[in-house]
Amino acid sequence: MAKVIGIDLGTTNSCVAVMDGGKPKVIENAEGARTTPSIVAFTKDGERLIGQPAKRQAVTNPENTIFAVKRLIGRRFDDPTVTKDTALVPYTITSGPNGDAWVKAGGEDYSPSQVSAFTLQKMKETAESFLGETVTQAVITVPAYFNDAQRQATKDAGKIAGLEVLRIINEPTAAALAYGLEKQDGKTIAVYDLGGGTFDVSVLEIGDGVFEVKSTNGDTFLGGEDFDATIVQYLAEGFQKEEGIDLTKDKLALQRLKEAAEKAKIELSSAQTTEVNLPFITADQNGPKHLVKSITRADLERLVEGLIKRTLEPCKKALADAGISASEISDVVLVGGMTRMPRVREVVKDFFGKEPHTGVNPDEVVAMGAAIQAGVLQGDVKDVLLLDVTPLSLGIETLGGVFTRMIDRNTTIPTKKSQVYSTADDNQGAVTIRVFQGEREMAADNKMLGQFDLLGIPPAPRGVPQIEVTFDIDANGIVNVSAKDKGTGKEQQIRIQASGGLSDSDIDQMVKDAERFADEDKKKREAAEAKNNAESLIHTTERQLEENGDKVDAALKGEIETAIAAAKSAVEGNDPEAMTAKAQELATVAMKLGQAIYEKEQAAAASPSADEPKADDDVVDAEFSEVEDDKKA
Repeated sequence: MAKVIGIDLGTTNSCVAVMDGGKPKVIENAEGARTTPSIVAFTKDGERLIGQPAKRQAVTNPENTIFAVKRLIGRRFDDPTVTKDTALVPYTITSGPNGDAWVKAGGEDYSPSQVSAFTLQKMKETAESFLGETVTQAVITVPAYFNDAQRQATKDAGKIAGLEVLRIINEPTAAALAYGLEKQDGKTIAVYDLGGGTFDVSVLEIGDGVFEVKSTNGDTFLGGEDFDATIVQYLAEGFQKEEGIDLTKDKLALQRLKEAAEKAKIELSSAQTTEVNLPFITADQNGPKHLVKSITRADLERLVEGLIKRTLEPCKKALADAGISASEISDVVLVGGMTRMPRVREVVKDFFGKEPHTGVNPDEVVAMGAAIQAGVLQGDVKDVLLLDVTPLSLGIETLGGVFTRMIDRNTTIPTKKSQVYSTADDNQGAVTIRVFQGEREMAADNKMLGQFDLLGIPPAPRGVPQIEVTFDIDANGIVNVSAKDKGTGKEQQIRIQASGGLSDSDIDQMVKDAERFADEDKKKREAAEAKNNAESLIHTTERQLEENGDKVDAALKGEIETAIAAAKSAVEGNDPEAMTAKAQELATVAMKLGQAIYEKEQAAAASPSADEPKADDDVVDAEFSEVEDDKKA
């Protein structure tokens, strides 16, 4: 039975794990790292790079290097948070054909789901390399506070990557699974998850294999990227004061600043001071300019204090929704790379009144939890029950633009609820059901998930028709809504697709594009391997010929030189088939060279030289006598 893998699709880094011997195991990628940067780049020659190779070339190719795309997934282009991000990234964020935020790279437009799919493909390949078999199914994690559109877009990304997404699971819940799998005693824990782009906090009760989420809250636009942006702004403003040049207008300089900011932030988790040193960051008529700036831990904490304090309001709401106080929390589990920052840990400790638990790897624990959930779905993990919640209230727009809640936030999922409504006007023949998600009292202030029409209602005075609206949330947190006229039995239902979102035909086309990319990547890899093999063989054969040329006759030497020249010509042509064919021909001739060398050496060994001394057959016997111990000196 094929394995189901668990994937943490992160804003900054992604990670893949699988159940191995009854325990979750994080799988190393081709570069030998346990996490992979969630970065995709397109080079000038059309090559697609994913992960560390993409990150390495970001400074020289900032406009075509896409990072932190998770912050855009499932969002509209006119979303204020997207507008804010547009000024902070060197690549172009554009409006997609459906009004969603898309990105432009390599001369083409890509949806965030597509870009995320490229990272998921890398995770899929990493798992396949480790398992030695094809992987087709996965559990993928999302921030707990992701709305329906963001969850659906993540599921679409999985489909584009060639994965059947068996379950979308919340990141804090996944972390709790990994933390509490072997703990049998009952506990109430808080998971504080501050990652690269999002913040979540969840309160759970765990014990006897049951993981019940009591409440969740968060901010899907708060994370390490914002900390980096704050440092970038600090460095850029300081440089502008000194030199009068705005570095944020230069995309290459902006990318260098971002990398330096991230590096400084990480270093200041263990050091008290660090130096940002960026030579030749820009130039003016007076010559090149260099940016050299020392930053202390105190400077960093002062800059980001507001961001850290922003995490506390969701913590308060989560505790209030769970109906408990901070003192009733048994353990606080830290998740996400940003929780390594000493000031973050200090603030968490002060808020909850206890030392946070640091026994889990904040970068890997979510993927491990996803692997456990995959094991549960596959039947490999027994006696584990996961009860998650919907993070936001769901409802419809009613008379006067009021948001009427159907399902309150923090309701355990899966769940289903029905409510009967009626018409607002006499003889109204149709009603439009507009579905929203959020906590504001007016529908327009919440996130609209979609709308549909129920037609053919018989003429009747207002308030008479009985229209039953049913909300159904599955275990992935994805919403289905139906409306039924109880008088006629007519029913209309939709699987909520965001007012933007990707259509089935969009997804099918993107799947084909992903397959095309995979084929191109395979061809490029085959070409690189063929080139490496040919060049290695050419080098080895040339060296052997140079060292042993005197041991082969002229005819064989000419044959070898001709084969080497043909192989070199094939390498220059960069045709994988030609390179492989010529390399095989060269290998055949090289075997003749090796054979000739050994035959020459064996012939030389078989006929001893006349100068060698003749072996002496006369053996002289010697006598030895044993010395007694008491006669020894």
